[in-house]
This record gives sequence, C-alpha cells and structure tokens, in this order.
Amino acid sequence: MRIVNRALAAAVAVCIAAVPLGQAHADGGPAGGTAAGSHAGSHEGSIDGAPYRIEVPDDWNGTLVLFSHGYYLADYLPEGVQLAAYESTERWLLEHGYALAASEYKGRGPGYAVEDALVDQMALLRHFEKKIGKPRRTLSTGMSQGAAIAGQLAERHPGTFAGTAGMCSEVDTPASWNTALDVLYVVKTLLAPEADIDLVRPTGPETAAGDAAALAAAVSAARGTEEGRARLALAGAIANIPTAYSPFEPAPTDLAGRIAAQSVWIETGYAQGLGPTGRLDLEARAGGNPSWNTGVDYRAQLARAHPELRALAEEAYGAAPAADLDADLAALAGPERVGADRRAVAYTKRHGLVRGTTSTPTVTLHTTGDGGALADQVGNWAEQVAAHRDAPFRQLYVERGGHCSYTSAEEIVTLVALDRKVATGRWGNLTPERLDATVGSFGPEYQEAFDFGTGGAKPVDPAFTEFTPPQALRPTR
Repeated sequence: MRIVNRALAAAVAVCIAAVPLGQAHADGGPAGGTAAGSHAGSHEGSIDGAPYRIEVPDDWNGTLVLFSHGYYLADYLPEGVQLAAYESTERWLLEHGYALAASEYKGRGPGYAVEDALVDQMALLRHFEKKIGKPRRTLSTGMSQGAAIAGQLAERHPGTFAGTAGMCSEVDTPASWNTALDVLYVVKTLLAPEADIDLVRPTGPETAAGDAAALAAAVSAARGTEEGRARLALAGAIANIPTAYSPFEPAPTDLAGRIAAQSVWIETGYAQGLGPTGRLDLEARAGGNPSWNTGVDYRAQLARAHPELRALAEEAYGAAPAADLDADLAALAGPERVGADRRAVAYTKRHGLVRGTTSTPTVTLHTTGDGGALADQVGNWAEQVAAHRDAPFRQLYVERGGHCSYTSAEEIVTLVALDRKVATGRWGNLTPERLDATVGSFGPEYQEAFDFGTGGAKPVDPAFTEFTPPQALRPTR
C-alpha cells in the first residue's frame, strides 16, 4: 500500500489547528541536544533479525513518528520497510521536519507478528535514541493490526509516547478472530452442512487451503440464490459487516447489491483471510486455538446487531420463500460448537488486545465501510479509554468502502491533528467540512486510495463524515 510540496503546510495548519505548522516545535531539535543534521538521511539495518529503516530530515523538529505495519498476507509483502501507508505521506512528513522509523519485525513474513512487533519496535526506539538522539516526543502510529501494536506500545510504556494514531484500527484482535469464527460457523452450518471443514485447528497447509476454498465456494454459490443470500445477510448481521465494499463505487442500495458487498467481505476477509489458512500461523504462535463460540446465543447476537443490518437480514429472509430465519437460528444453536484453548486465549489477549489504559491523546481514522477491521472496535476502544482514564480520544471517519482505503492526504491530516493536540492541548477544528477542505487542498498525488480487493489505487473525493460505529458484538473487554 505504498503509493508514492511544501506549499501545503500553511493550509493544513490553518484548517486543523489555527497555529502555523512548526510553531508546535518552536523549541526544535531532539531533547538530547544531538545535532539533527549530523545524522540526517536514511539509516537501515537489522536488530536481532528485524529489518528497520529510519529517516531523519536536515531540519528535524524533534518529533519521531514510529510506524507499526499491519497483518501481512502471504501474497502481499511490500518491498522495503514502510514508514507510513503511502510514500507520499513519508515524503510530506520528512519535508515538514518529522523523523520516521519502523521495524519490519522478525522474519519479515506474513502472519500474526504482534509479539515480535512489541519487542522489535521498542528495540528500534532505543537504537534511535542511541544513534540519532532522544526525541522531544514520539508518536506511536499504526494501521490495521499495526494499530493494536501502536496502542499496546503506548499502554505498556507510559511516558514514552506522547500520542497514538490508529488507522483502520483492529485493536481487539481476539474479537476479530472470534468474529471470523462466528461468520464462518454460519457459512459452514447453513451453506455447507455436508462439507468436512475444520474451522479451527488446521492440520496443515494443504487441508487449511482446501477448507478455505470450500468455505469461499459456499459463499460464492450462495450469492446466486434467494435462500443463500438470506443466509449470507444473517452471517453479515451477526458480525456487523457493512454493506459497502469498493472504495471507488457508491455503496449499493438494493437488496442483492448490499448482500453481495457483505458476501465479498465474508469470502475474502474471513474465508480466505482470517479463516483456516490464517489460523495456521496464529495457532502456531498462540499454542492452540484462541477462538470459541461455546455459549454464544446467535439469536441474541442478531437482536443486538446494527438495526439496518438486522433489518437487511429480515428483508432477505422475507424475499426467500424457501428460507426460514427461525429454523436457521435454531440450527446455529445446535450442539456442535467450537471451544478455545485457554493458553491460546491468554496469548492473544496479551499480544493484540488494546485495553484503553493510556492517558495520552489518541486519534483514529476509519472508513465507514470497512468489513475487515470493523468500526465497532474503534467505538469500544474509545469507551475503554473513557472508562479507564478519560484521556483525549477523537474518532475520524471517512464515508467509503474498503479496508485502510484512506488517502495520503487523510493520513497526513490525521497525524498532524494528533501532533497539534500533543503540542498545544487543542484538537483544532476537526469537523468533516473543515477536514474535507484541508484534504482537498493537497495535490492529486495525495488523493488516491488503495483498494486491497483489486490491488489498485484511484483518486477519490474527500469524504469525512459524522459516524457512530455499531455496538461491538463480541468484545474481549
């Protein structure tokens, strides 16, 4: 997701902060007094097997942005070490005085690398302080699963990080895997009842790939019938999966189109992503299966789902004479449930659950139509912070489908908003109208959104919006 002008500085500052960019860093330079110019440029290497990259501008303002990347799939391993979602974001931040750093974590491979990340990112920060100088402040940022890493870093090391930014945040990873189990349990039980599919504890790569393919095939076939679409809508509702998918097309409004969007999330994000193949790595790291649906009442879960999604499922069943919602819910209440391994549950809670205990400012950026990292986790994160610390927490939303389909301009504006809050104690004007105006002031190279579904990027219009995420249905806390 690396999609590679100084004149924008004043516009960004005026729109979101009412103070000139750079005033927040009037003291300038690292706290340790090291001359930034003597260490300016690129620094690359490896710490305990974890590749890293550091970029320091000539006029370093004393702020370090430590970036944590997300969950890598086997068929998506970016070249080099990412310092932000987009190369254009990296360039802009460097041009405006920010130092950047990131580790690729040990092994630099796909999978659930949270445990390694929590160690490797702190090792990199210590390396930065020794070789470059101690930053005046460090911002912990991350995207997708990287937001869980960024959030846990801030919680585990109080006083080290001045603020946290979570992009397309997946900050309750145990809940994400439980949600995937819920969705695929519906698929297996209602759409592939005769298939021999292991939803958890895969025995090997070949069997896991076969099980994932069988689940994906069941979803694909279900799209073609009224009965199948009703059951897909049920799976979507009990997980709060949105009815938008593409970042580049308007969200569908018709019954079949809305369910089709949910079904693509189910097929790609769950059957093929957090399904049997994804569990191979997860369970190897965790020492067993960390997910369960024992004791889960899916009828009650449907009742607590977002009203629009529950209504969509009811409408779909009403349009399918051969489908019976009560009968399907009764089938889901059957005795064949999945139990978790206690040690594995503890592992994912320890490595992947942000508890909301930080006292420093936090900002999140999320698309409303993200069915991979559900927005309900952001709402739950904010509630946990309010319950523990009542620390400053701002949620920013863009009305768009897709996972992490924000633009470079939106990423920059979010990071600058956090930096302003840390530096001045004020968030500034973060209304959708003002944010859209700010984003619109950036050039075209900052206006493209990346689509994980197609692997392509296209220009999109600024689309910040007021949004209240649904209630989290399977929160760990």
